[in-house]
Amino acid sequence: MTPQLSEIEARVIGCLIEKQIATPDQYPLTLNSLVAACNQKSNRDPVLALAEHDVQAALAALTRRDMVLERFGLGDRVAKYQQLFCNTEFGSLRFSPLQTAIVCELLLRGPQTPGELRTRAVRLAELNDPNEVETALDDLTTRPDGPYVARLPREPGRRDSRYMQLFTGAEPAAATELVDSAPSAHVPGAGRLESRVQALEQAVEELRLELRELRGPGRDQ
Repeated sequence: MTPQLSEIEARVIGCLIEKQIATPDQYPLTLNSLVAACNQKSNRDPVLALAEHDVQAALAALTRRDMVLERFGLGDRVAKYQQLFCNTEFGSLRFSPLQTAIVCELLLRGPQTPGELRTRAVRLAELNDPNEVETALDDLTTRPDGPYVARLPREPGRRDSRYMQLFTGAEPAAATELVDSAPSAHVPGAGRLESRVQALEQAVEELRLELRELRGPGRDQ
């Protein structure tokens, strides 16, 4: 079962994974360092302005669910935090280094194409073959203990579909392209021409009725 996170919890977990890989000498993170990482302007989408108490509340919730560990090292004056979310003896989530990098980037930046992930994940994991990103994404979308990632319908003007992480509550059936039988209104950004035309026609009809009511009887000609 895919663990569910709030938006702030997802940002916290993403930052802890990122710093664990990218700057291991500065990991685990203090609360101040974690707040700064959450509000970082680079490698973040959206850019947030979280207060210390926002991050502290998320840490408390994650600690209760054994996804974060608060620890005091020898000589430490303040607590430091490390993630137990994946690839630890305390949880069941196991990802390859590239899958970990992809999940981290999706937590930090939101939906992205394989090309974008190929460019960005390389800072966190070694990439020997460009096709490895697609292979990793396929595994993350089909894992029997998941899925952890879903493919979004391709948007008009885009050559490739984007992928999103499913830890923040999105339903896989509402996100993947395998939903042709479902009403497109349930798929944000699906871009189906027929449903858009129907929606526009309905909106025009509603406006026409409202205008008729405002004009009063006998004045709609």
